[in-house]
Amino acid sequence: MITISKRMKTIAEDKAFIHKTIAITIPVALQGLLNTTLNLVDTVMIGQLGETTISGVGLANKVFFVFSLLLFGVVSGSSILTAQYWGKRDIANIRRVLGMSLLIGVGASFLFLIPAIISPTAVMRIFTPDTNTIEIGASYLLIVAISYPLTAITNAYVTLLRGVNEVKTPVIITIIAIFVNVILNYILIFGKFGAPELGAAGAALATLIARIVETSALLFIVYRKKGAAAAHPKEMFTFNNEFIKKYFTTVSPVIANEFMWGLGVTIYSLVYGRMGDAAVASITITQTVEQVLMVIFQGISAATAVILGNEMGANELKRADRYASNFIFLQFTFTLIMMVVCFVIRWPVIGIFSVSDEVAVAISRCFLAFILYMPFKMFNYVNIVGILRSGGDTKFALFLDCSGVWIIGIPLAFLGGLFFDLPIYYVYGLVMLEEIYKFFLGLWRYKQKKWLRNLVNISSEV
Repeated sequence: MITISKRMKTIAEDKAFIHKTIAITIPVALQGLLNTTLNLVDTVMIGQLGETTISGVGLANKVFFVFSLLLFGVVSGSSILTAQYWGKRDIANIRRVLGMSLLIGVGASFLFLIPAIISPTAVMRIFTPDTNTIEIGASYLLIVAISYPLTAITNAYVTLLRGVNEVKTPVIITIIAIFVNVILNYILIFGKFGAPELGAAGAALATLIARIVETSALLFIVYRKKGAAAAHPKEMFTFNNEFIKKYFTTVSPVIANEFMWGLGVTIYSLVYGRMGDAAVASITITQTVEQVLMVIFQGISAATAVILGNEMGANELKRADRYASNFIFLQFTFTLIMMVVCFVIRWPVIGIFSVSDEVAVAISRCFLAFILYMPFKMFNYVNIVGILRSGGDTKFALFLDCSGVWIIGIPLAFLGGLFFDLPIYYVYGLVMLEEIYKFFLGLWRYKQKKWLRNLVNISSEV
């Protein structure tokens, strides 16, 4: 207890660290909270239409989930270079990073958009054999997939803004988009104010319109403020061989990491989808609520990546090392708090949804599994996304994430869900064993300090 108190005092005395951490963590966490609250509201509204509709929309969104992880790989990898270039105030290369993010992100969006438009039914059959679920999911996917390129554009600009410590603009844009989305959800799902009652398709249309508003507003503000993100096409898309090599050496493992990890997690959904609508509804609601509880860790990991990247780019490696240990301590502290919060609110939250008693019990038990694994999961999140990647240790992060999913998670999901026919909460608990594996291996890697590097000036040493 004395050690913890002393550590808290030491961190509190570092005013520069506290100021930077709060300035990034709170807006990022707030933006994450707004986004996940929107997902929660969507699920509640769609849930009024029944468990089959929840399952259809939930499985259709697995396409976006895989795309968003691939996109997160692009922008997360790009943010490594953005943060370090900002440490030495290299605006020209920051804008080239933005250009590369746009090229890859928007290009990747069409790989998901085209199949979803050409044959949404065939895409849905990948996830479930149930005819009604396929029909509802396909009607949703056909419309919402059009928003994918807009999501890629928004994420590229938002990531650059965070990398240069401009975090207020994304929050403002998110508030606008959420307001539009919630209002249109209510109108289009249930047919209010003379609009047609579109159900799941209405939710998709509301999302598409909100994305159009979000992207337009973001670009308007960015180019009106004329900051680091206000790049012209020539500045974004003029690359030399040295830059291209550095970019892909740093970013490619992150893209592969997120895509392979996302593909593996999607296979979990294939298992859940064959366990019945009740299982899918249980896990969909559980994970939606979990996302709300995790926003503080999204903020901490974002602050970790940006602040450590800035320090390493400025060649302040000893300070970066000290800050990394501070972030691990903050992550552990907030994990204990959120474990208690999750336990206390689980039944009041479940009561919001129109589900059967069987599903309600399953959701509660899934929450308990999440609480038990939370210390491991949250350390992994901050360590992999924030610390290891900030210094370009992306290949090991790739190995850590992918081996956890493909060697541990997926085999256990198939064994528990399809072979032994266990309840959804046991299968979820088995899948989460990957977090324990990643915790011990990731902690060992963190202590090796191989992530502690200045990528924009490789000659630097600790």
